[in-house]
Amino acid sequence: MAAKPPLQSSSSSAAAFSLKNLSYKCPKLPSLLFKTKSHTSITIRIRCDARDQNLSVRFVPAAAATNHHLRSMQNSPPSPSPSSISIPAASSSSSDSSPSKKVSLFYCAETKPLAQRIAAESDSIELRAITWRTFDDGFPNLFIPNAHGIRGQHVAFLASFSSPKVIFEQLSIIYALPKLFISSFTLVLPFFPTGTSERMEDEGDVATAFTLARILSNVPTPRGGPTSLVTFDIHALQERFYFGDNILPCFESGIPLLKNRLQELPDSDKIAIAFPDDGAWKRFHNQLQHFPMIICAKVREGDQRIVRIKEGDPRGRHVVIVDDLVQSGGTLIECQKILANHGAAKISAYVTHGIFPNRSWERFEFDNGGHPGAGLTYFWITDSCPLTVKEVMKKPPFEVLSLAGSIAAALQI
Repeated sequence: MAAKPPLQSSSSSAAAFSLKNLSYKCPKLPSLLFKTKSHTSITIRIRCDARDQNLSVRFVPAAAATNHHLRSMQNSPPSPSPSSISIPAASSSSSDSSPSKKVSLFYCAETKPLAQRIAAESDSIELRAITWRTFDDGFPNLFIPNAHGIRGQHVAFLASFSSPKVIFEQLSIIYALPKLFISSFTLVLPFFPTGTSERMEDEGDVATAFTLARILSNVPTPRGGPTSLVTFDIHALQERFYFGDNILPCFESGIPLLKNRLQELPDSDKIAIAFPDDGAWKRFHNQLQHFPMIICAKVREGDQRIVRIKEGDPRGRHVVIVDDLVQSGGTLIECQKILANHGAAKISAYVTHGIFPNRSWERFEFDNGGHPGAGLTYFWITDSCPLTVKEVMKKPPFEVLSLAGSIAAALQI
């Protein structure tokens, strides 16, 4: 079967067609109509000669195509005349992607720098401020300027639950915004702070991760449907099941930022990934499986718990220790020591959430150019914990990978 030369359409619209895989066994072809979102259509009329199986194609105006389709539906059985297939053509006013969703992004004081970076990622994101004040007794006195101006809009709030003190005032805003007749509401909480307290180990333990999930699950429902929650690398996988049906959690990861950064390194072909424990391996190994892997584990020797290499070989490699968060940093430092003792050429670290209470980031030294026993070549964190970013900015070995692009993309879902 042979097709005629490329077709020219009288319409200003353009379309591309592939006839390579078309095959027919009889001269009678079915009549088909494809419904599309486009208001412009081009009909290809295909004539198949039963004797020599030649194929001829010509364009028919959209209106004629519609009439032909109606006639073919009314005639039963279909006549042996050539069949028509209605195929959408791209309108001159259409684009390859759907229009961006306009989002009004509110933020707290801690997240203002991150909010500005998010807004710089997209013209569809507009920053909106909140007046954060307190009464004399210390309780919050809050105001949302121009509350009528966000009616019918998509609204988001960028939160940072860095301490129990700020959680209440931000929850007050989070509960207030959906009640302002907005179209949809998205809560962006990059770091879910109670994630490490996700289970009971003894009777009387309080799983505060479940408590916070219940609080967020009861955010008022805006006009467009349930609230969306965007969070990154939540600590325990089972925590995604703590949320109720009134909120839609969107679980994102900072690992793609790390992978992009590793590709930029001059020794990217010598990278190996080390996990400080089995939990970190379970969370991240699927995203990093194209790298050689090293799994560490804590073993008990007397009254001490010592880090050992359970699997993998760090010799001659630039080893990057990967975990979801760091607090005191003791486990990472023990991993660094054991990897250096086993011949790692360089050692770096990545965590999505650099919490570092009591300035514990000061424990991590810079290796000064390839001395893995002395310190780290890089320590990558994201800006999910804004207070830490202020402290470690421009202090080697720390380097901040921003979540701004990932958050901007999530707001368009």
